[in-house]
Amino acid sequence: MSTTVAQVGRHEAPVERSRVRGRVALTVRYALLILFVLVFLIPVYVLLATSFKPLTEADPSQAWNLPQIWTFEAWRVAWEKLSPGLWNSVLLAVPGSLISAMLGSMNGYVLSKWRFPGADLVFTLFLFGMFIPYQGVMIPLVQLMVNLDIYGDIPGLILAHVVYGIPICTLIFRNYYVTIPDELIEASRVDGATMLRTYRSVILPVSGPAFAVVIIWQFTSLWNDFLFAVFLTGPQSWPATVLLNNIAGAQATPYSQQMAAAILASVPTMIVYVLLGRFFMRGLMAGALKG
Repeated sequence: MSTTVAQVGRHEAPVERSRVRGRVALTVRYALLILFVLVFLIPVYVLLATSFKPLTEADPSQAWNLPQIWTFEAWRVAWEKLSPGLWNSVLLAVPGSLISAMLGSMNGYVLSKWRFPGADLVFTLFLFGMFIPYQGVMIPLVQLMVNLDIYGDIPGLILAHVVYGIPICTLIFRNYYVTIPDELIEASRVDGATMLRTYRSVILPVSGPAFAVVIIWQFTSLWNDFLFAVFLTGPQSWPATVLLNNIAGAQATPYSQQMAAAILASVPTMIVYVLLGRFFMRGLMAGALKG
């Protein structure tokens, strides 16, 4: 009897040690995650704390201090200066990201499921467009916009971003559609469905994750655009990024207004990530092992 108890004790000791090591590892993991979160939130704290300070307290030497006098004046001024640009950014980012997503989806569908002679070459040329720097085409792009009579307004800026967004959107959708079984496409052909009918009835219903990735990517790119906006639009069509850059004083920098404006300008992209973020990694990793 005593021998059996000793054997059981010897077997339980490694199990208990394993449990202790597992709890220690889990504790260390959560501690590191909390540390990373705190480090990530440090700039957010500085932004928020400074945005509620009056101009007399908004100074780099007092960036870590909480406001002695809490005020919303900086937020009011930032909203007055930034609100036209925020609306222009909405007019730019929403249609631009949706158009880019639809064109990328159709391109990816054709290049992955409806093969044609030279498809690989066409896809390579699409990808080549990702590596053309903005600065290299700025002058001819401005001349093109002037010739098309869309220079200086939002539609021209949307066109530039849609054209530049087609390569990455096509790549994401193509890699995603490669994971869809070819048997579904063959079955739709047997049933007499055309290419567009197959796209509408078979492909689009399962394209949610890929659309989430592309919309997040393009919305963020369009919302944060500065270079194209400066070159291709006028003061009446400037988006939030340009107006954010222009919030500066002649003698002193209004840090509190700049911080409040930066938070206001970042809210829409955060909302998009919150709404579509759960689909982001699923759509981004689709096709990672195929295609």
